[in-house]
Amino acid sequence: MATAHIDTFVYDRLPPPDQRAITPFEGLDWQCPERVNLVAVLLDDAVASRGFTERVMLRSDGQSLTYGEALLRVNQICRVLVDDLGLQSGQRVLLRGGNSIVLALSWLAVVKAGGIAVATMPLLRAKELGEIIEKSRPSLTICEALWLDEMTVAIASADSVELPVVTFNATGHVGDEARDLMRMSKEKPTSFDAVKVLADDIALLAFTSGTTGKPKAVCHSHCDVLASCQAWPKHVLQLVSSDIVVGSPPLAFTFGLGAMLIYPMWAGASVYFPAKGYTPESMVQTLNRAQATVTVTAPTLYRQMAPFAATHTLPSLRLSVSASEGLADATRGLWRDATGVEMIDGIGATEMFHIFISSAGSEVKRGAIGKVVPGYQAKVVDENGNELPRGKIGKLAVIGPTSCKYLDDPRQTNYVKSGWNCPGDAFLQDEEGYFVYQSRADDMIITAGYNVGGPEVEDALMRHEAVAECGVIGKPDDERGMIVKAFVVLKPGFVASASLIETLQAHVKATIAPYKYPREIEFLASLPRTETGKLQRFKLKGNTP
Repeated sequence: MATAHIDTFVYDRLPPPDQRAITPFEGLDWQCPERVNLVAVLLDDAVASRGFTERVMLRSDGQSLTYGEALLRVNQICRVLVDDLGLQSGQRVLLRGGNSIVLALSWLAVVKAGGIAVATMPLLRAKELGEIIEKSRPSLTICEALWLDEMTVAIASADSVELPVVTFNATGHVGDEARDLMRMSKEKPTSFDAVKVLADDIALLAFTSGTTGKPKAVCHSHCDVLASCQAWPKHVLQLVSSDIVVGSPPLAFTFGLGAMLIYPMWAGASVYFPAKGYTPESMVQTLNRAQATVTVTAPTLYRQMAPFAATHTLPSLRLSVSASEGLADATRGLWRDATGVEMIDGIGATEMFHIFISSAGSEVKRGAIGKVVPGYQAKVVDENGNELPRGKIGKLAVIGPTSCKYLDDPRQTNYVKSGWNCPGDAFLQDEEGYFVYQSRADDMIITAGYNVGGPEVEDALMRHEAVAECGVIGKPDDERGMIVKAFVVLKPGFVASASLIETLQAHVKATIAPYKYPREIEFLASLPRTETGKLQRFKLKGNTP
């Protein structure tokens, strides 16, 4: 193995070959070039050879950019990154902001310039950002001005990190406009040759919070992203160039990055980004106003959108994609009754970049997520990795053209076993080959499409002076799939009360991303533990009605 990157920080910290999963390319009818840049394939080629120059690529309430215009803007940003800021291939660039045209252009420019994009959720707090900075060691930050405060605190707290910051959408933010990325790039040349790295060179780091709460950085290469385009988007989603995609998943999630940027570009389609986040009603209104043909979000939002969709006509909508959490048949039926559109369900993983089990149209089967996507292989196995008979519940194992590569993390061997990726989900496969989701095999809490590690919430609670010890679990919930529930033992001198619950909830919101806060808190005299002191989460779950 080799790298064409000048900065080899990531390359030097990739898992050794014997800890990686098998990556067969069967079923794709595609081979990745030895040297390639995914942005050159998706954007430059769209203009140079695919005839998409005048097609609209990016839309918002007050702006739209064609593929030709987007290419020029991306090239100008590349010039700022390389000529003004000295970005070298292989260096990491931290991206922070809500979904927007500028964030999409910035992500593409970083990768086209040979950098490694590290997109982060805008709701993350300084503590969480600091952990990402420590892990990825970025050379530069591109941050939306609205979200700059926590980033500034995180950088100031980081040990021995010099991290220049440029902003975007800085209008009205005093002191930020001089370093505004679009202002800096405005007069730059509009030509830039994509840095052609090796196909296996890393293009992005995607952070996922495991059950330990410590951030894991998943590395995906240029080839990984391009190969994924040949799998689920080609065989299941089947976007066309006339499609307009509207959705809620953040570009910081690989699900959002694929569904809301990479896969529409692969098809020559268009993506709409709102000026502000969505409410259920405003998303339905946007679907109507934008004449969206495809919508992408989590089941929680579909359930909330359905009553509004039932009172609107959405004549252009032809595809609805659900992922990020389990899709109940009741939710599928509710949305179908409201819109007449059958939902495409799917399961993927940050570690695998995107969806690997899914079905659409006439292939949809009630109660099942779907069949394995062409290009991938999946099986249900026992504790020893032996494939189980159809109808038996076990753990899912997957291989395909994308695979888990953690950055400098011993947990690699927990995820990859005997050459197979093991996402930690319990499934059964029926006689027709459909995979039926059962539960998480670990203690990850999936609430409204967000992954929350219980220990991370526990750590935040333990930082409050009233908390002696605590345990956090996911409690089933009809609205959100799961909610975060905390069991708290108080220190002497503190009394359980409704006001204290509110205080603790506010404390968690101020410490970590607000969506991770415990919606329920129950006070106990003690927590169930083993003789060696380990928390028995299964007993806490049994304590939840």
